[in-house]
Amino acid sequence: MADEDKTPETEETPDSIQEEVETAASEEGAGDTSTVDQPDEASAGDEASGRGSAPAAPAAPAEPQAAGEPQEVLAPKERRARRRAGRQPAPRGPVTPEQRDEERRARRAQKAKLRRAYRLRERTKAAEKRAAEPTPEPQHAPEHGPGRAKVRQGIVVSDKADKTIVVRVDVTRRHRRYGKIMRTSSKLHAHDERNDAGTGDTVRVIECRPMSRTKRWRLTDVLEKAK
Repeated sequence: MADEDKTPETEETPDSIQEEVETAASEEGAGDTSTVDQPDEASAGDEASGRGSAPAAPAAPAEPQAAGEPQEVLAPKERRARRRAGRQPAPRGPVTPEQRDEERRARRAQKAKLRRAYRLRERTKAAEKRAAEPTPEPQHAPEHGPGRAKVRQGIVVSDKADKTIVVRVDVTRRHRRYGKIMRTSSKLHAHDERNDAGTGDTVRVIECRPMSRTKRWRLTDVLEKAK
């Protein structure tokens, strides 16, 4: 009983502690009323319009594109495909045969017009070129006549006729397309005034005036005698 009566005087009850806290808060609020900043009208209007929502953050400035940024490298085939895709016309609806025929005729007329203009330009250029070129001087006719006589070399295969020999001319040439070596021969009747050539001789003949029905050649030299 003696211990229970010895309650410290400084001990306070919970009700008394709550009263002291409220009293201190009221005194502190009353003393600071003069120093508390009142919200201005602009901020009050902003808060009212925003209705308590958080203010939006300022937009970040766009980052400038780096000057040294590598460009996209495309293959030539891909570049051509993109150019063709850009030039293609927009798709259209169904076309009747009459419309298709009319478009075909219009394209043909346009191409014919371009061809005519091109040919006219070419003719004009050719005419200007001919006018700019100097006039060629007239050439005198050669002394030997209007043409040059042909000369052939061959082997005598017959000398039985009087003053006439038969000369075989062998020709070897390559085919223009297939490249094969082709050998051909032809026989010429030549005039031999003194019967100098014999069978097997290598001779040279020259073209001349017709001397008979078959003779159009004349013996000039006997290059090699037959053995």
